[in-house]
Amino acid sequence: QVQVVESGGGLVQPGGSLRLSCAASGSIFSLYAMGWYRQAPGKERELVADITSDGRTNYADSVKGRFTISGDNAKNTVTLQMTSLKPDDTAVYYCKTTVKILSRRFDYWGQGTQVTVSS
Repeated sequence: QVQVVESGGGLVQPGGSLRLSCAASGSIFSLYAMGWYRQAPGKERELVADITSDGRTNYADSVKGRFTISGDNAKNTVTLQMTSLKPDDTAVYYCKTTVKILSRRFDYWGQGTQVTVSS
């Protein structure tokens, strides 16, 4: 089993910055990717950014140029640095860890951390 724990959410004013951290632990035989998703009230969960174990990154268009994802394979951690935050960024942010076992991939989710952007 794999445990995923997020931290770093909170309340920030528009234009401010926050950093989210995520750590995965447990039976991680081969880490494939880690990423951040978010879900605002009344909306579906959406990808924010993810990073593969070989360093390839992918960002939602809405956060390009403002958010930066980075990972540490040795520690099974991922960080999301968020700058120039907007009220539309308000959501619960979830960390997803994808583990590869033989030819299959398994996703594990954290409990989520609230990010609120408001004056």
